[in-house]
Amino acid sequence: MAHNSEDEKKEDYLFKIVLIGDSAVGKSNLLARFARDEFYPNSKSTIGVEFQTQKININGKEVKAQIWDTAGQERFRAVTSAYYRGAVGALLVYDISRRLTFDNIGRWLNELQTHSDMNVVIILVGNKSDLKDAREVTTAEGKALAEAKGLFFIETSALDSSNVTASFQTVVREIYNILSRKVIQSQELQKKDSGRLANGKPVVLQADDGNQETVAETKKGGCCSS
Repeated sequence: MAHNSEDEKKEDYLFKIVLIGDSAVGKSNLLARFARDEFYPNSKSTIGVEFQTQKININGKEVKAQIWDTAGQERFRAVTSAYYRGAVGALLVYDISRRLTFDNIGRWLNELQTHSDMNVVIILVGNKSDLKDAREVTTAEGKALAEAKGLFFIETSALDSSNVTASFQTVVREIYNILSRKVIQSQELQKKDSGRLANGKPVVLQADDGNQETVAETKKGGCCSS
């Protein structure tokens, strides 16, 4: 069925992204600031899971990011773990003023890898950078952990909006770039196969895993904190 260019522009890509991390690190406020430019100083812990869809333009393509806000409290983990499935991106958030939330990053990474269906583009987010006097985790520590785990890294403040948009855009752009490379590779293979058929030469079919490029192989520990 043919679609006009306007329809195609509206339906280019839909990426599922999850917000994870301990309770009260500011996940809900990061999403509120990004999606609605709002901040709730007395927001309560998220019960269950809620999501919002935000449109982002990348290289002229309209990308829809379906962002899931996952409750960090232990008693809700059994409920929210199912929502990791199908995620292609994740913001792993800790509070720079609470070292315990940083120490728990490894557990969250393990949980994400256990419940995700595929490799996920992950950015480590040190939130509440406005709390300079209360800082317990240095920027250098955050960068070092991100590099060791192969993650992107950024520090944000949902309170003053610092780097909030950049944190989401970094994940979405990397997912888009990976998909774009896969599309180009697929098109090049199709051209080669068409040429072989035109020349009457045999076409050798390769196994899927021989052609696939995973997120884990392409994402780097880039750092974009301010």
